[in-house]
Amino acid sequence: MSESGDAHVGRDAHEVGDTHEVGVGPWPGGPDAWPDDPRYDRELLAHGDRRNVVDAYRYWTVEAVVADLDTRRHPFHVAIENWAHDLNIGSVVRTANAFNSAGVHVVGRRRWNRRGAMVTDRYLHVHHHPDAAALATWASDAGPDGSRLPVVGVDNVPGSVPLEAYTFPRACVLLLGQESTGLTQAAQRACDVVVHITQHGSTRSLNAGAAAAIAMHTWAVQHLAPR
Repeated sequence: MSESGDAHVGRDAHEVGDTHEVGVGPWPGGPDAWPDDPRYDRELLAHGDRRNVVDAYRYWTVEAVVADLDTRRHPFHVAIENWAHDLNIGSVVRTANAFNSAGVHVVGRRRWNRRGAMVTDRYLHVHHHPDAAALATWASDAGPDGSRLPVVGVDNVPGSVPLEAYTFPRACVLLLGQESTGLTQAAQRACDVVVHITQHGSTRSLNAGAAAAIAMHTWAVQHLAPR
């Protein structure tokens, strides 16, 4: 990337008059200055890149970003039950992208509410399973070298253990239920263990998107070196 390009890319969000403009504009210098690199998208170079991506991926094609992320995916998967078109699924997907999850698994209805994902699902591997039993069957040999991936549920149900005292397996599946009902009985049966997030206020439960974020962050604290 050229020197002028580096300076430009560094301004991820800037003020233009009274409007907060996110991203970067066209590559400085026009087509003659464009990088000779197949990872770059010529449309983005010409018109600018306003996507919600980190600076390192500015102007890259979606395929190039996915290929690079695939070289360093983290070995945990995130699964969420989808029986009522839950709005929180998009938030869970977006967080899974932020932690570079190995995959996201929608359990139940194939169609899911993408609004909260902010198109971050384009950079993930999203899978579908008709029910929790099918997810468990997939996990039975989806681990390293064909090993079984443990399924860790996240919900405050009887018999669950405090997340704060639990060490997540490095390779595993985090399984969440829907906002209103939590993990179904079938989903609980598919789990090796269910963990709950200790709460200290009056509310009975956390938003599913928030619970997912806490669980993923806890996994990262336990298994990833600080950057």
